Amino acid sequence: MKVTVYSTHSCPWCVRVKDFLKENKVTFTEIYVDDDREKAMHMIDISGQTGVPVTDIDGEIVVGFDKSNLIKLLKLDKVKKAA
Repeated sequence: MKVTVYSTHSCPWCVRVKDFLKENKVTFTEIYVDDDREKAMHMIDISGQTGVPVTDIDGEIVVGFDKSNLIKLLKLDKVKKAA
């Protein structure tokens, strides 16, 4: 499973998404769109969104910290409660 999180350095919701993934032992690639305009444009193309976080899970896009959708797409059985 390929998971990519598009975020910025100052986004608190991005931190929540990444913490949730780490707590549930999900490996992911992190892309800071405030450092890379080309990646930012790609994020907008795939999501239709200019805001972060955007999480790409095998081509399925999750906008924001949508915990229930993350659980479903990642097929998580036992979810840590801290997030």
